[in-house]
Amino acid sequence: MKLTAPSPRITALAGAAVALALVATGCAAPTPGGSSSGGSGSAAGKNYAIAFLPKNLGNPYFDASDKAGQQAVEGFGGTYKEVGPQQASADGQVSYINTLTQQKTGAIVLSANDVNALCSAIGQAKSAGVKVVTFDSDTKPGCRDVYVSASSTELIGQKQMDIMAKQIGSSGKVAILSASANATNQNAWNEAMKKYTASKYPNIQIVATVYGNDDDQTSYDKTQALLSQYPDLKGIISPTTVGIAAAARYLDSKKSSVKLTGLGDPQQMVKYVKDGTVPEFALWNPQDLGKLGAFAAKALIDGTITGKEGDKLTAEGLSNKTTEFTVGADGVITLGPPFVFDKSNIDQFKF
Repeated sequence: MKLTAPSPRITALAGAAVALALVATGCAAPTPGGSSSGGSGSAAGKNYAIAFLPKNLGNPYFDASDKAGQQAVEGFGGTYKEVGPQQASADGQVSYINTLTQQKTGAIVLSANDVNALCSAIGQAKSAGVKVVTFDSDTKPGCRDVYVSASSTELIGQKQMDIMAKQIGSSGKVAILSASANATNQNAWNEAMKKYTASKYPNIQIVATVYGNDDDQTSYDKTQALLSQYPDLKGIISPTTVGIAAAARYLDSKKSSVKLTGLGDPQQMVKYVKDGTVPEFALWNPQDLGKLGAFAAKALIDGTITGKEGDKLTAEGLSNKTTEFTVGADGVITLGPPFVFDKSNIDQFKF
């Protein structure tokens, strides 16, 4: 998602502009590699000191989700902090989890860079009383308390291929430009897409899956390499904001007829939607995802949910107007289904 996502980016998505400025949080001085806002983190005796730990800082997708999370946290009387590595790596996240545990943070809301590598640090955090919410990209279910999913894996994979199939007449060679090879959400969406394609679109062949590592130049170069290796390529699906934007830039510069879709931030894709390079793409509202992550953290701190299937929590201020959510199997809380952006609606979205 970014998208990385879809993950793929979803029901009645109505993005409002992200206009909140990040302010300094947490302790007496800002944490290196992050930002913070002052306060004790205590509301009615609860430890509402909540830290957001994205895959990496400077990613527009996580800028949107985390700023919305800040709005939610401060709205219910907590204190907010954002910390994270400059590059998307599990090792970088582990060091921040350890530091946040030592700081007696009430909850950590994180998008995991690896399904397994964070579990030891998360286990130590939970033993110290820290609640752990994953969002956008998960760890193994047994590691964290709950996972806030942007949508279901199946719906995200299906939606991207449905868009591509419409553009290429349900026939031809397609490649996937993903984020990192260890991004759990991306890998799950891609596998769901492949299974769906085999059953629904037998004349579409997925010829390659390559990884841009959520880096603009690497994703651009991978796009160039795909077109060189597969001169008869019909389309590229990139389930990550950085990847789809970089691929669009390359295809646009070459006036290529290769079709492109995937998951991305609307604001980065406006030019390419309007000039026809990317007629349609999908995402959820990362602001809603951040807010739901914050309210899930609050519910865990309050003890109103534990991560057990059937637990219910409430959230406020989501664009789809949903206020009640139910914890599903394996502690998964689902935001909603995918939303498609095109020329008719993209100007409405400012994140």
